[in-house]
Amino acid sequence: MTGGFWPRLLLFGLLCATTATIGARFTARGLGPWYDGLAKPSWTPPGSVIGAVWTVLFALIAVASALAAGRGRPPAYALTLVVNLALNAGWSYLFFARRAPAAALGLLVVLELTCVALVLLAWPASRLAAALLLPYAAWVAFAGLLNGSVVRMNA
Repeated sequence: MTGGFWPRLLLFGLLCATTATIGARFTARGLGPWYDGLAKPSWTPPGSVIGAVWTVLFALIAVASALAAGRGRPPAYALTLVVNLALNAGWSYLFFARRAPAAALGLLVVLELTCVALVLLAWPASRLAAALLLPYAAWVAFAGLLNGSVVRMNA
């Protein structure tokens, strides 16, 4: 992993860390009585697990993006990544800061589509990069099931 991998990793790491920080700030606005008062499915992971998973996922996204960018991925990958990360933070804003789980669910559908698009765009450049993005797509799909359950249980 030479020829500029580390600078690319730093760049994508900063993008992911910024997204995580923004998302965490929005999430903090909704935690407490409002979130605690929501009916949630029994399979809702504890907050500490969710935080740990997101830490790993953002690291995987950064590494995958550095790999894909190093193999000449077109601007479509970078644009999709920026949109994806904005949607990621936007979900936290809608669900927690705005306390609008139904709206967040709608956004989550688009977020999942961009996750799949990232995998597909990374694939020609690096199968490893595409594989590293699969847990992210899977987790967002799981989050969609969880978000949908919360909407249904609190209707």
